Amino acid sequence: MRQQSSNIVGSTCAAQVQQRLQPVALSAGAGSVDGLMKMLRGDMHGARPAHLHRVVAEAMTIKETSFFRDVMPFRLLRDRLIPKLIEERRAERRLRLWSAASSTGQEAYSLAILLRERFPQLASWDVKIIGTDISQVACEYARRGHYRRLEINRGLPARLLLRYFERDGEEWKICDDVRQMVSFERANLCEPPPATVRSAGMKFDIVLLRNVLLYFAAEDRARVLREVHARMQRQGVLLLGNSEQAEDSSELFRVEMDRDCYFYRPIMVG
Repeated sequence: MRQQSSNIVGSTCAAQVQQRLQPVALSAGAGSVDGLMKMLRGDMHGARPAHLHRVVAEAMTIKETSFFRDVMPFRLLRDRLIPKLIEERRAERRLRLWSAASSTGQEAYSLAILLRERFPQLASWDVKIIGTDISQVACEYARRGHYRRLEINRGLPARLLLRYFERDGEEWKICDDVRQMVSFERANLCEPPPATVRSAGMKFDIVLLRNVLLYFAAEDRARVLREVHARMQRQGVLLLGNSEQAEDSSELFRVEMDRDCYFYRPIMVG
């Protein structure tokens, strides 16, 4: 699990392991989770099916998300951080935002809705929002832009639902104008980023890396933060989860505080 995604699954998660891996075991022909573990170790059929390691890592990756999750960071973006970036980028008229653990897309679409709702002047700017996640299934779900009622009810105000979504049978479809602002790609944070993130000149003004580093070992956290730092604009903004800190990368980021919400700016040399 750690080798594939850098996530660490604690010994107290036995029930969760069973629940998430039993369907994988059945589809792989292993019959049980114990059989799946033997297959992964190469004890069955004499080989380690490499693709199964990725499938298991994706199955065990926590996909908890919602629209405008933990509302304070979005208020901070709305009231202070984005207005300041608009002023600083007024000459180039370009913004790049990265939802670095985007799951099924609600966070990235929340950013797009925020920009559309509060900053209409950006309609004439070059604005790109990129969402990446280790799960290919989650990325495909996000690209589709259809959400069930339960997903919509978690964090999305009714007025934004009516303005930016259309009813499609039993689901709600995000409007084309918002969906076209966002692209999604599969990416493992502990591997080289995809071409979209690495493309020439792609430096991010805002990076959301929330509620994922707390599952990483210290050395993996440091590696991810180094990669994120390398992809950020000078005076860019990094937002972590409420329970996360960049304390082991203090030479790369400085912390700032506003309205009981902290964020990080990259330290650039030269």
